[in-house]
Amino acid sequence: MAVVEITKENFEKEVLQSELPVLVDFFATWCGPCKMLSPIVDQLAEELAGTVKVGKVDIDGQIDLARKFRVMSVPTLVVFKNGKVTSQTVGVQTAEQIKKNIMG
Repeated sequence: MAVVEITKENFEKEVLQSELPVLVDFFATWCGPCKMLSPIVDQLAEELAGTVKVGKVDIDGQIDLARKFRVMSVPTLVVFKNGKVTSQTVGVQTAEQIKKNIMG
């Protein structure tokens, strides 16, 4: 499953109404650690296809979403289940750490 670009226009449908858990990567194009984390997130999107939805939010283009979830540093990974935040972490993590947060 491909990574979904999340915007304030599709956030409700793609994240809050999703029947699957959703991993959202809040990132910035200028952020070095975000560039390190991106391939890991992309790999998880493929590996967990059908069981987890993966989306990315460019904080520079989606300031309202970044504010709503109090994203102060990037990368920030937020896990949603049934429309609610179940995990929020900051910084580069391994695929295993991210999976633990998703499966919680």
